[in-house]
Amino acid sequence: MIKLVINSMKKNIKYDISIPEKSEYFKLFVSTGWNEDYNMTADELISTLKNSWFCVSAYDQNTLIGFGRILSDGLLHAMIFDMIVLPEYQYKGIGNEILKRLLEKCKKQKIRDIQLFSAKGKMDFYKKNGFVARPIDAQGMEIKNKY
Repeated sequence: MIKLVINSMKKNIKYDISIPEKSEYFKLFVSTGWNEDYNMTADELISTLKNSWFCVSAYDQNTLIGFGRILSDGLLHAMIFDMIVLPEYQYKGIGNEILKRLLEKCKKQKIRDIQLFSAKGKMDFYKKNGFVARPIDAQGMEIKNKY
């Protein structure tokens, strides 16, 4: 019974490569809790999307329920950012479909190195999709600024 509900839901989900509407994306981004650290406005967030190499949005009717994007030099490196699915839509294959479409774009362009940061507790999702953790002695680094 549950499987039928999930399958019918998947059929209703539409995927698009255009940038989502600003207020819809802001609402989706805020659902992650990330904005507590970043303190981004809707205008700032939509600007980040305009500078992306490739985006995938997931919609249920006219509601943005999922998103993922890539920054890339178009040949050697690609970095996946902002993989988001609204909590009530998680574990229904939507994140898998978004990630699949992002990876297909990279493969089509023959990107050699695809990287991402994993949110806490989400590493297994990425491992199931072919990603491997960087070795302990090759960890990445970052600086987070608050404005």
